Amino acid sequence: MLTLENIYKSFTHHEDLIEILMGINLVVNSGDSFAIMGASGVGKSTLLNIMGSLEPPTKGAVKFEERNIYEMEEATLSRFRNREIGFVFQFHHLLPELNALENTMMPALIARYSKEKATKAGKEVLEKVGLKRRMTHRAGELSGGEQQRVAIARSLIMNPKLILADEPTGNLDWSTGDEIADLLLQLNKEERIAMVIATHNERLAGKMLKKMEIVNGQIQ
Repeated sequence: MLTLENIYKSFTHHEDLIEILMGINLVVNSGDSFAIMGASGVGKSTLLNIMGSLEPPTKGAVKFEERNIYEMEEATLSRFRNREIGFVFQFHHLLPELNALENTMMPALIARYSKEKATKAGKEVLEKVGLKRRMTHRAGELSGGEQQRVAIARSLIMNPKLILADEPTGNLDWSTGDEIADLLLQLNKEERIAMVIATHNERLAGKMLKKMEIVNGQIQ
């Protein structure tokens, strides 16, 4: 489904070339679950951004169902990003003035769904993540774990084929983090949604089908 071919990423800082990723090759199929680990600054988030069409590689190709996503026109790339990939971050980035349902609906409204269709889809996915009774509560009225569940619901509303999660349990206590990890794995198994998760959490990584580490710019 998603193929990374010889991915390099480098930055220039004060005229110094900083090489982050050096020759990454990876294939993600439907139903896969990957944990990407490594020390802070090794490029875990950068790799996720490249996979998710948020940041182009310096060199190499990212293909989704055989199509190089960085050769798409910007409008096509935006539609692809909205419909095919769901993003979950360490910080949930919910809009505080909106309730759980309204936050969840945002990707569908951006995709020009009718309000009725977006509302129906939002309610279904919030029920799926266990928030049936919290839909009308604003972000500040939800616990940290509930806020992250809303973020997961938001990532799922467009029925993506791939979820990319960057430290999804990093802001939570152990117990709540385990709940979120189990929820992600349940969705992976039941919905066959591929997942790639960047994490320092060994417990979460151990639950993935595959675990890898970025060392010196390469996957081991």
